[in-house]
Amino acid sequence: MRKGRIHIYTGSGKGKTTAALGLALRAAGAGMRVFIAQFIKKRICGEHLALMRFAGEITVKQYGAGFLRRRAATAAEIAAAKEALAEIRAVIASGSYQLVILDEVFAAVSNKLISTEELLVILAEKPDETEIVLTGRDAGDEIVARADLVTEMREVKHYFRQGVKARRGIEF
Repeated sequence: MRKGRIHIYTGSGKGKTTAALGLALRAAGAGMRVFIAQFIKKRICGEHLALMRFAGEITVKQYGAGFLRRRAATAAEIAAAKEALAEIRAVIASGSYQLVILDEVFAAVSNKLISTEELLVILAEKPDETEIVLTGRDAGDEIVARADLVTEMREVKHYFRQGVKARRGIEF
């Protein structure tokens, strides 16, 4: 039996979700079932259209109403995040998926939709063979300490700073 690890892709640079999705494709190609839970994100992007081709191997579910953009979460948004956590815990406990990706989970923590403690409980309860990937900026020290692999994406240069808007197929 293969031991599942905990991965973190964090930092201010671009590529955290892209790295996680690359791992999802690799896992699906190896016959693993993948569950991707997206916090904060709401719109359908190019990756969703591509991943639909892997229905059965890769399941994607979005939770929440989109980015909060410098505002406090509403009670309804917090309640939806709690429901999402309950569903994700059940998905992980089921053993039906060998790879579970919690995309933008650190944004959910920093926006107080969920707590670090709740996330630590999910990690503590994961079956030994389940691989879990956490993405988002500002991974907390407690979560980093619990992880087996931590990659920090650091922005060195980005064309967004010169006014280039997000482009379909590249940024979304």
